[in-house]
Amino acid sequence: MEHQHLANAGQESYSPAPGEDILPGKNSFMKRYAYAIKAVIIGFLVLVLLIPTAMIMNLIREREQRSDEATAEISSKWGEAQTLTGPIIIIPYLDTPGHRAYALFLPDKLSINGELLPEMRHRGIYETVVYSSHLQVSGNFAPLTTDIPADKLLINEAVIAVGVSDMRGISNQPNMQLNGKDYLFSPGVTIQSVFNNGMQARIPLTKTDSGWTAGNFSINLDLRGSGQVHFSPVGKTTQVNITSNWANPQFDGQFLPVKSVVKSTGFTAAWQVSHLNRNFPQSLTTKDEVNLRSYDFGIKLFLPVDGYQQSTRAVKYAILIIGLSFLVFYFIELLQRLYVHPLQYILIGFALVLFYTLLIALAEQLNFGIAYLIASGMTIVLVTAYTASIFNNFRVGSGIGGVLVILYGAIYVILRAEDLSLLMGSLGLFIILAIVMFFSRKIKWKELKGNE
Repeated sequence: MEHQHLANAGQESYSPAPGEDILPGKNSFMKRYAYAIKAVIIGFLVLVLLIPTAMIMNLIREREQRSDEATAEISSKWGEAQTLTGPIIIIPYLDTPGHRAYALFLPDKLSINGELLPEMRHRGIYETVVYSSHLQVSGNFAPLTTDIPADKLLINEAVIAVGVSDMRGISNQPNMQLNGKDYLFSPGVTIQSVFNNGMQARIPLTKTDSGWTAGNFSINLDLRGSGQVHFSPVGKTTQVNITSNWANPQFDGQFLPVKSVVKSTGFTAAWQVSHLNRNFPQSLTTKDEVNLRSYDFGIKLFLPVDGYQQSTRAVKYAILIIGLSFLVFYFIELLQRLYVHPLQYILIGFALVLFYTLLIALAEQLNFGIAYLIASGMTIVLVTAYTASIFNNFRVGSGIGGVLVILYGAIYVILRAEDLSLLMGSLGLFIILAIVMFFSRKIKWKELKGNE
């Protein structure tokens, strides 16, 4: 817009700031500082647009809660996360006349070899990972030694007990061989202070010069569960070897595998834990109040893409996307002497916020990367077309579109690089600030302000 130079008698002439056709009055404070006031308005609009982004965060939490409820429903019918503890020998004894306590004896050697077979289960649009497993539990008990007087021990009531955190997951009739003889387990355990859920079998003990002995054992157990499986290192030496066709394991708990191989076709993992690595002995009583599960370890079946977690992280960058987009528009106003109405800023801001609802909805149906590509593409096309329309300049619209492509691309790279997200985000912000400072130096601020 061409501006006429106004001159008053006895005064110096000056060029009013752009926007004089909107802000009434000549040489007024509002006119002379029009762009400064516009900057304050834009900053306020950015803060206002954070309100709907906060609402979107609540929406993500709500959808995530529904997903958790669907997962819990599937798990309740298939089997919860499982923890296998034992086997251990439990022998009641007379602590005081008429009062029973229990002596616990842990295996000398415990070996668990198994195969984990995960599969995806769906409830509506939600999915979770469940698994079946075939476990071979074997080992032996050393002669049982205790300070409890022999006449207090109720040897004939000795049992071998195995803790299973969710009994609904047992899919076979577990069979135990003890010194070559077969024994069937019954549900429930003698004392729930050791483990809340489990099974046990009455066993005979043999008297030797070294003490009572149970000998070697072998148990076949088919166990179903959801999400994760853990093991308790109750053996004097505990060895666990697991193979699976799941390509995204997360090794969890108090001990990492001594050896693991993870490939696209599955994984193998091996643990070896000594009794010196934990803080309870091989024989104890219920009066010791020891938690046998305090040193559990195992595997989480990690889902490689969590759309809600990624969407939450993306929303945290909303102020960056909105703020930088508005800043670009503001610089276009300054450099090209064009004008964008505050309402148009609001409409563009709503388009940028709508990206996140599109992302959440699409990520529930598609892979997160594809959902991000579609949602960002739709948003970029909309903002580019609208910009070209309001400026009546396709080149300016294309420039805005290019800036958004760079921003959304940079955010996606940051989202995918979880371990380096802080470093990449910080470097990205530094580069953006440098670019803004470079272009802002070309603006002739004194000319925009006008002369006193």
